Amino acid sequence: MKIDPIHQFNIEPLFTLGHIGNHTIAFTNSSLYMLVAVAIISLLMLASGSQLVPGRLQSVAEISYEFVASTIRSTAGAEGMKFFPLIFSLFMFICVSNLVGIIPYTFTVSSHLIVTAGLALLVFFTVLIYGIAKNGLKFFKIFVPHGVPGYVLPLVMFIEVLSFFLRPVSHSIRLFANMLAGHIALKVFAGFVAMLGFSLGAIGWVGGVLPLALTIALYALEILVAFLQAYVFAILTCIYLNDAIHPGH
Repeated sequence: MKIDPIHQFNIEPLFTLGHIGNHTIAFTNSSLYMLVAVAIISLLMLASGSQLVPGRLQSVAEISYEFVASTIRSTAGAEGMKFFPLIFSLFMFICVSNLVGIIPYTFTVSSHLIVTAGLALLVFFTVLIYGIAKNGLKFFKIFVPHGVPGYVLPLVMFIEVLSFFLRPVSHSIRLFANMLAGHIALKVFAGFVAMLGFSLGAIGWVGGVLPLALTIALYALEILVAFLQAYVFAILTCIYLNDAIHPGH
């Protein structure tokens, strides 16, 4: 029995939307699960209601709102709340798409670098454009840390500039790599259990108890990682936006 942990990440076209030159524009499984994530978030927000005594959906919506709002206030200050719609949308989209992707035979949108890179570049250009628009040339004070001796300042500035432009790389790869590695590990352990059972019969099923237990533990860990990676992406976004709001602080 062959174990193929990479097959779950294949992007498959579902139907063709049109053609541009020699390129086919297709609606893929990735597109489908992006829409699924957006639909789930929309239903959660619309169906939550505004009752004095909140129900389950309203409680989830309110907890999500307050969690993101408190994260913004603690990292970017009250002024950072103007970016609440962006950060809340990023957090909810990544969290929901990660959790949906854990369901067997579904697709994990954030396991593809092009998706996470697109989200990271959105954050990067938002920080850059807003920082320059709000602060003008003072924005570039983020590259000049306070208290650095003059003889090492050029080196420090070079490192700061390099790290600033590498932010989208680390921001996107962190999310992509965690989701990719976790799903591969799950697939390998789950496939190992099935392989033992089909190849060795009853003995194999008995021997597969330990890999099965590890698979269940990994599955629980992946649920935690799905939330944590959305939180890490959101809080890093807040930290980067804080540089645009308060450069040089």
